[in-house]
Amino acid sequence: MSTELTVLGLETSCDDTAAGVIKRSPTGQITVLSSEVISQDDLHALYGGVVPEIAARAHAERCDLVVKKAMTQAGLTWADLDGVAATAGPGLVGGVMAGLMTAKAIAWAHHLPLLAVNHLAGHALSPRLAEPVALPYVLLLISGGHCQILLVEDIDRFTRLGTTLDDAAGECFDKCAKVLGLGFPGGPALQAAAEGGTPGRFALPTPLKGKPGCDFSFSGLKTAVAQWAEQITPDDIPDLAADIQIAIADHLLSRLNRGLQQAAPLLGPEKRLVVAGGVAANLHIRARLEDLCQTHGFSFYAPPLKYCTDNGAMIALAGAERLARGLTDPLDAPARPRWPLDELRAETDPSHTPGRKGAKA
Repeated sequence: MSTELTVLGLETSCDDTAAGVIKRSPTGQITVLSSEVISQDDLHALYGGVVPEIAARAHAERCDLVVKKAMTQAGLTWADLDGVAATAGPGLVGGVMAGLMTAKAIAWAHHLPLLAVNHLAGHALSPRLAEPVALPYVLLLISGGHCQILLVEDIDRFTRLGTTLDDAAGECFDKCAKVLGLGFPGGPALQAAAEGGTPGRFALPTPLKGKPGCDFSFSGLKTAVAQWAEQITPDDIPDLAADIQIAIADHLLSRLNRGLQQAAPLLGPEKRLVVAGGVAANLHIRARLEDLCQTHGFSFYAPPLKYCTDNGAMIALAGAERLARGLTDPLDAPARPRWPLDELRAETDPSHTPGRKGAKA
């Protein structure tokens, strides 16, 4: 489409109930009109992690409220919208259903196109909420549920270079913070603790040491931290937190280093790395990634901190890009707990054997 598009987006894949409105110009320029998030941290803090049933119920109760806040902040009425987008997966399926059903109801009631968006595509495009980032680029997607290296060739064309074999980087932050008694959410808490620590005291394993490829693994690191947590005193926590943060960053960079070398011939003269997802808010990891980009001659892009974690604006953006190409979805579009960006690679080269004991990511 060669017209200006205004799209409402809903995001409910995990524990943040979010909605946002963006405007896309005919040339692809993005303006964020609103981005509202209702956190569930207080509901899950007692458990040290997200409880899916609690999250789903909270989303169902809060979707209408967060949509109203986003529309009010944007200063728009339903007649001003060109489409409504919602996360249709992957994620905790109860929450995904709550947001997707809300979007379907709005689309049906106001005769608007529905855009069923892949949550990961929202993260992949999120830096473009703040500045234009030309395609193609390499994406390091690091969040609570996902850890992947992808070649982003177009808004709906992704090639997986590496993925986690078990746990994600964000989950590693959260679980390590939990065993250290740092609270929830664990990523910010562990980063804060690490700032007061001196690294180098605690020996932590190097995941997949010597293993070729770009895949990740964090389960062994979590086990080692749990063992150290049983032996230390409260005074040791900042030092151990510092070592955990460095170990996670070291593993991310060692695998990404291979990914950048693999992708470089496919990118042409303009080489770009985008980091997105909640863990992209970690300042230590951001600084290390910028240094790695300088080493390899890549330009570095990251969304502003407020767009690193889950938000509705990134879903609205992904929906607007689809709508601009005339791509819409029927009102019976399903909620998908699993939805890989590179579906062909997921089918031909799965990261794990499906089943009860398979990896979550």
